[in-house]
Amino acid sequence: MSTPAETVKSSVSYLRPIDGDGLSALAEKGKANPNAVVTLKAKTVCEGQFRMQTYVRDLAPMLIDEPPHLLGENNAPNPSEAVLATLGACLAVGVHANATAKGVRLTKLDVYLEGDINVTAVWGTGDLDETKPLGFTDVRVKIDAEGDAPKEIIDEIVAHSNVWSPVANTLRRNVNLVVEPT
Repeated sequence: MSTPAETVKSSVSYLRPIDGDGLSALAEKGKANPNAVVTLKAKTVCEGQFRMQTYVRDLAPMLIDEPPHLLGENNAPNPSEAVLATLGACLAVGVHANATAKGVRLTKLDVYLEGDINVTAVWGTGDLDETKPLGFTDVRVKIDAEGDAPKEIIDEIVAHSNVWSPVANTLRRNVNLVVEPT
C-alpha cells in the first residue's frame, strides 16, 4: 500500500521529457567543435496586404500578419509579436534543456513576455524623427517554472538559460545585418 506522499508524487504530471542521451551527445559535439557556425535560412513571401508566409526548412509556413489597427487582417502575430514569441520559445528551450541536464523534471514552464515599442514611424511612412529609437526599447520576461527541485535550483536554471539563450543574446547586442535588393 502506498503512503500519502507516494500517492501525491505518482499523480504529478511532468512535461514531456527531452532525450537526455541525445542532449548529452549534442553537448559533447559542441564541446568538440566550439567554433562551429551554422547558417539558418528562411524565405518570406507577401500574399498581399500585410499577410506574410515565412518558410523554414520543409515545414509548413508560419503566418505573420498585422492587427486591424495596423491595417492587417488579424490572422496571426505581427512581426514584433513574433520576435517576443521567438524569445519566449528560445528561453523555454534553454530552461527545459538545462533542467534535463541537471536531472530536474519540470511540471510547469510558462514564459510571459511584454515589450515596449514605438510604432509612430509606421514602417518608414510616418514620423521619421531620426533620434527616435526604433524597435523594442524594453522587453520584460517572467518565467514561471516548477519541478522536482527546490525553487533555488530552478531559479539558477532560469538564470543560466538566460545567459546562454541565442535569441536573448541576439536582442542584447548589435548584430551585423545587410538588407539589399536581389
